Amino acid sequence: MLDPVSLTQQLVGLDTRAGNEKSAAGLLAPILTDAGFSVRTDEPEPGRVNLVARFGSRTPLTLTGHLDTVPADAAGWSFDPLVGDIKDGRLRGRGSSDMKAGVACMVAAATHRVATHPAETDVQLVLTFGEETGCEGAARLEGLTPSPVLLVAEPTANRIVLGHKGVLWLRLTAEGRSAHGSRPELGDNALARLAAAAVRIHEHQDWPRSATHGAATVNVGTFHAGVQPNLVPDHAELMLDIRTIPGFGSDDALLAVERLAGPGTGIERVLDLNGVATDPATALVRDLADVLRPAEADGRPEYATYFTDASVLAQKLDARAVVIYGPGDPDQAHVTDETCSVAAIPEAADAMHRLLAAWSGDRSAVASPSH
Repeated sequence: MLDPVSLTQQLVGLDTRAGNEKSAAGLLAPILTDAGFSVRTDEPEPGRVNLVARFGSRTPLTLTGHLDTVPADAAGWSFDPLVGDIKDGRLRGRGSSDMKAGVACMVAAATHRVATHPAETDVQLVLTFGEETGCEGAARLEGLTPSPVLLVAEPTANRIVLGHKGVLWLRLTAEGRSAHGSRPELGDNALARLAAAAVRIHEHQDWPRSATHGAATVNVGTFHAGVQPNLVPDHAELMLDIRTIPGFGSDDALLAVERLAGPGTGIERVLDLNGVATDPATALVRDLADVLRPAEADGRPEYATYFTDASVLAQKLDARAVVIYGPGDPDQAHVTDETCSVAAIPEAADAMHRLLAAWSGDRSAVASPSH
């Protein structure tokens, strides 16, 4: 098998912070092509590339991951964010956990399966750009082969996760009237009005809770207002990140924010993605879990707080089951000095290889509509 640890190191060394996924696709496309995959890349914007690799002619199992990472300012890190080295059993660098290790495991497992059992393998790899900024690449994808099962290699510390919350990003605006800073009574301070709304939203605690997905959450993520101190600001805007749950969808969240923000506040939807919830009671899911982690096949299902490309891809693929499983540590996602357990990487690659083997070896047990 292609060494997934070494491949992770190579991917971490490529700067795909908030863009330039083309460099990662350029590394992976030849590997997949040489392994016998049919590979296509799309570059709808300069440097922003999706990669889809397909092997086999029957119904595939689909593995997906994103190639971008969130930004990382080296000035705040104790090591180079692109170093990709190993220290004390941890692979270090931006994207090591979220989610270049997961991508490396997918590629290693799929190419090994194709090399050893080509006639029995049906797999589709979907590698996207712009997941961190709202699944932009996944939204652009067309022509995917329908697939009953979608495995998302996001960071779960190699635990089985069966879905995640939805996400709603809202832009709130307030309009006021400018005046000289020495005569604020002549103006209408948009900053102060929107800031008061931000505090009300931030301090609100009574958000609904789901038995499966936990509590809905709201974060005031950005705030912009004013030009200079001696002007009363006549415009202000902020961005909210809302994580929705079953029973409290985006329409419900919008109404709640409208009540808290108060009259005169403009509200615009910027991103609205559904959550994912795979039923753990189905035979299909039990089969998948038993292959990935036999000891946990009957454990309590987990659901993630973050969103994934599954919000978009599950519908495009007509997937009946979404499983999130990857070697990254979810607590390391987006943090300064991000790392990933080295030991978890080959463990995940082996589990994905077992899944591909089970898919081809007993298709009726894993893919039958009767399940």
